[in-house]
Amino acid sequence: MNKKPQLGEFLRTRRAQLQPADVGLPDFGERRRVPGLRRDELAQLAGVGLSYYTRLEQGSSLNASPEVLEALARALGLDEVERAHLHDLASAPRRSTTRRRPAPERTGDTTRQLVDALGDAPALVLGRRSDVLAWNRTGHSLFAGHLDPQIPEEPDRRPNMARLVFLDAHTRDLFVDWPKKARNVVGKLRLAAGRHPDDPRLASLIGELTMKSPEFAAMWAEHGVRKWALAAYRMHHPVVGRMELNLQSLDVPQEEGQRIVVATAGADTASAAALSLLARLDTPTAPRTGHAETEDPMPTVTQSPR
Repeated sequence: MNKKPQLGEFLRTRRAQLQPADVGLPDFGERRRVPGLRRDELAQLAGVGLSYYTRLEQGSSLNASPEVLEALARALGLDEVERAHLHDLASAPRRSTTRRRPAPERTGDTTRQLVDALGDAPALVLGRRSDVLAWNRTGHSLFAGHLDPQIPEEPDRRPNMARLVFLDAHTRDLFVDWPKKARNVVGKLRLAAGRHPDDPRLASLIGELTMKSPEFAAMWAEHGVRKWALAAYRMHHPVVGRMELNLQSLDVPQEEGQRIVVATAGADTASAAALSLLARLDTPTAPRTGHAETEDPMPTVTQSPR
């Protein structure tokens, strides 16, 4: 990832989303050459010099103080997640520029114990790039029953949730609310890119998705950031049908960027019954050949012995 333009691109996209009336400025009905606020208007609102702000947005000044960033965040009306992302982008150039291929992420023993303790509740562990690091049996059946259940154990073959959402037909059909899921995925990747601008694996993933998915490219260009702890989705599973599920995201202590995602349904609902049925079914291991995330075989599901 090219670190230098990210701060300026983020500021430009947020500036373009604001109209003068949104921040109490008169527009006098004039025809504006650019969408949203002009640079001078934002600089005035933030109390910074126009020339300084212009250099900041163009990437020629990379030493914005925390006070200036806070002033810009207030002027732009950023929320807590966007504010933190702005600080991450501004601090990136000051970090070490040594590019080392990071070691594959792994799931700690205590995290695996927690996933096991969830029993039949579908759960998976995602890394900072949205790689699937682990899942329980029901989590595999819900999210990716068409894939080999063992591949999270192999770093070079691990499925990636962002790649699945944008490039895998099975996963796309799984989420009835696909645009909502897609934007949440992109927003998480944006946060990761701000915090880890020198991660070559992350840069490679973003480049691949940008080239292969016009929808990802369009959403990525919006510079939206998301950090969700609870999201409700309508899902359509090929075996147990329609469900309305809550996906809860729990940060893993001492493992930066890792999170456990758990699916639940309201008590005594059809969705809860569908999850219960899914927990009683076995999904056979998928073939180990080919690129699993771009294949879409219909899983064959059989009743496990009782």
